[in-house]
Amino acid sequence: MIYVLERFYPDIYIDNIFLLPLDEFKKRGIKALVFDIDNTVAPYDMAEADEEMIDFFKFLKKQGYRLCLLSNNNKKRVEKFNEKLETLAIYRAGKPGVKKLENAIFDMGVTKKQTALVGDQVFTDMYCAHKAGVLAVLTKPICNRDQWMTKVKRGLERKVIKAYLRRMAK
Repeated sequence: MIYVLERFYPDIYIDNIFLLPLDEFKKRGIKALVFDIDNTVAPYDMAEADEEMIDFFKFLKKQGYRLCLLSNNNKKRVEKFNEKLETLAIYRAGKPGVKKLENAIFDMGVTKKQTALVGDQVFTDMYCAHKAGVLAVLTKPICNRDQWMTKVKRGLERKVIKAYLRRMAK
């Protein structure tokens, strides 16, 4: 059973994106960061990136990272959120499918080994990262408000995360 769960485990688990382990990324040769939007970068009901997020993305770009937003949400949502971030943005990504993630990696001019996917869901983001062969970085959800479909998955996700944390404590 544990082996089955491992495909949903993160390689790195953090509280929020502002705590990304940039020194560790440098050691691992990570050059590109692919972010989920909803409840990773912003609450799902926040239409536009706020100043804190705009500044953070500028900081990451100055550090030399190539950035991408990869969301299962629709075009209108993703493009509106990305207006002030001005980065590569992909909507209707179909995660945990990997096709659009692989396209993003190609578009950024990096390899899978140089890429980290940062998201808040184990069944979409972490599974997608592992299937694609990129570093899987899990964040805690920004807020408790979710779309109804995501709420259904959160209970199971908590069990997977508990199993992951127990394993890491050994």
